[in-house]
Amino acid sequence: MTLDADLRFAQRLADAADAVTLPRFRARDLHVETKPDLTPVSDADRAAEEAVRRLVEESGRREGVLGEELGDDESAERWIVDPIDGTTSYVRGVPVWATLLALERDGTVDVAVASAPGLGRRWWATRGGGSFVDGGRCRVSAVGRIEDGAVSCTSARRMPAGWREIVRRAWSNRGLGDFWQHCLVAEGALDVGCDAVVNVWDYAGVQLIVAEAGGRCTTFDGGGLRPLGSLVTTNGVLHEEVVALLGGA
Repeated sequence: MTLDADLRFAQRLADAADAVTLPRFRARDLHVETKPDLTPVSDADRAAEEAVRRLVEESGRREGVLGEELGDDESAERWIVDPIDGTTSYVRGVPVWATLLALERDGTVDVAVASAPGLGRRWWATRGGGSFVDGGRCRVSAVGRIEDGAVSCTSARRMPAGWREIVRRAWSNRGLGDFWQHCLVAEGALDVGCDAVVNVWDYAGVQLIVAEAGGRCTTFDGGGLRPLGSLVTTNGVLHEEVVALLGGA
């Protein structure tokens, strides 16, 4: 398989998920439960992941799926799937949510798609092939000072003490949250995006999208991303200073 063929298939998977999630958005009969980790899950989350799994199985590509809702097929080649990143927004009628898809081979993500039909936007990237949004190339900003930067986090109350200093110094700060802030870093609309806790399906795809746009992604202390660790994405220029502040605690 070529990366172009992989990307075409990833777009098909995103289309299938969108066909489930968008009609159920703001549906009066949407069923919502609370998972053991106290995060919400809706019937749309599960149905979207089932749609992706069905397409992967029927494709004959011999890949597995690691999904947030339905587990891991434990394959060396697998699609990492967050059927709805931003379920908290989804169930409250806020259109900031997306299906996140990443094709991983032997631990390396080669293709990523973040599809946000509620926003009418879709981002994608291939390893070595660049990052794109709605067909246009993504590039991170060239902002070189926090004082000139636009920063965001998903939940300020979960951020380390150093975040307050970043916010104090930043030109603009917002709580845009989840996948969106990281994709906006890739576009150059934001310069820093932060999540205090992420899992692999949260970061696998956005990491490639940001990296292929010229940005950087690490934990708050500058380490490699890991399940249940933190995530900071930046334009690269600001990364060392931001990490020094976030990891200072």
